[in-house]
Amino acid sequence: MKSELTEAVKELIQKARIVSFSSWEATHPAAIIPLFQAADDEGRYLTDEDLQQIQTISPETSELIPVARLLRDRSGEIVNEAREQVLRTFPNITQPGGGLYPAERAEACWRDFWHFLRCITYGIAGHSTEYTSPSGLNSMNLLYQELRVPLDAMVIGLENIKIASLKRIDSDQQAALAPYFDHLITQLKSFTKESKDE
Repeated sequence: MKSELTEAVKELIQKARIVSFSSWEATHPAAIIPLFQAADDEGRYLTDEDLQQIQTISPETSELIPVARLLRDRSGEIVNEAREQVLRTFPNITQPGGGLYPAERAEACWRDFWHFLRCITYGIAGHSTEYTSPSGLNSMNLLYQELRVPLDAMVIGLENIKIASLKRIDSDQQAALAPYFDHLITQLKSFTKESKDE
């Protein structure tokens, strides 16, 4: 039987927005921020048209646009690799009693992986590792605790999104791109600490 979401959970889902572009207002041309914001509001990756506009308006911050496009186009493969690693690391996680049982829970987890990569590509396209919202992440932390999401599996998944992404990028760019992934990995690891400390 499918359990209904409580009002508190529904409210947290609305507030759990990973991304914020408010800190970019001092560092980025005002005209590009709505392009990022619209993509985030719609829960989608930046389109080719978005990326072209960003490159035209802000050539100085757009040297990594081709990487953002590549990761977007390979997002399905990247998420699949991360999912396979989670299932290898936690072989019983989708079985009865596991943290990603029943199937709806597992699907929600893999969907979050896709969204994690989406948010990272915004940072890459905007050439800024400061792309997260402290209040949104706090709501996501509370949501994960409320839904008893297995944080160790989510962190392993995000670390493997990084591994799967970087291996698709030229080796001379990998060191420069790692911080975009590490920023979100660090945020997610802080969830684990907070929930363990309670």
